Amino acid sequence: MKNRDDIYAQIRAKESCLCIGLDPDVERIPSHCGEGVAAMERFCMSIVEATHDLAVAFKPNLAFFEQYGESGWAALRRIIACIPEECMVIADAKRGDIGNTARRYAKAMFDALGAHAVTVAPYMGADSVTPFMDGYPNHWTILLALTSNSGAEDFEFHGSPPLFERVLTKSQEWGSPDQLMFVVGATRPDSIARSRQLAPENFFLVPGVGAQGGNLQAVLDAGWNDQCGLLINASRSILYASDGADFASAARTAASSLQKEMAATIRAKQGNE
Repeated sequence: MKNRDDIYAQIRAKESCLCIGLDPDVERIPSHCGEGVAAMERFCMSIVEATHDLAVAFKPNLAFFEQYGESGWAALRRIIACIPEECMVIADAKRGDIGNTARRYAKAMFDALGAHAVTVAPYMGADSVTPFMDGYPNHWTILLALTSNSGAEDFEFHGSPPLFERVLTKSQEWGSPDQLMFVVGATRPDSIARSRQLAPENFFLVPGVGAQGGNLQAVLDAGWNDQCGLLINASRSILYASDGADFASAARTAASSLQKEMAATIRAKQGNE
């Protein structure tokens, strides 16, 4: 599977830490792609084909596929099958339940779907997280820690220390940096820097660059270090760069712009090693 050395090798080879979120909204997909599930599948496969050499990971959001039931799941499996082997596949599922249920979620994501990683909500504690790691040592569990949405203020910054800091600290007791990543949102760079202090060895999946307003360079400055890196996600700013027949080439242009900015930091990092 995609261990940390594999991920870093792709980051170096592509001079990119770009993760592209596959959130195919049928109301925004160009009309010439068709309708419904078939349009979603055609759209996502075109995006993957146009951008895979610029991205190190793709992150399908399961809600967009689950809403269509069996046909949506079947389309998602075909989309994942078309993603090149060198790219990581992250199932953005945000699952969170305990014990035997969590084990079944892990089987669904890793065995049935074929994902390398899954996003998990940690708020029910260790027994909602460790089943994803205990049975799947060669896969990644990506815990929600510091999210990019405005509602994060409702809980994640409360307490002393704040809840997101307690999640970052406590959860490192449950798994190694070879299995455990954290979601750390791009919209709060000061908190990214704090998260990096608390989790110096873990990869971060960083949503919120692009449509949500996160600043790419601020994220790179706050989150990159000598031991591990970032997977910086962009979705809408790439997927919907154009609503016309040129949507795939426009997506490539948007992805390329992000990759070039990432490359400057990655080159500087390599030059200092």
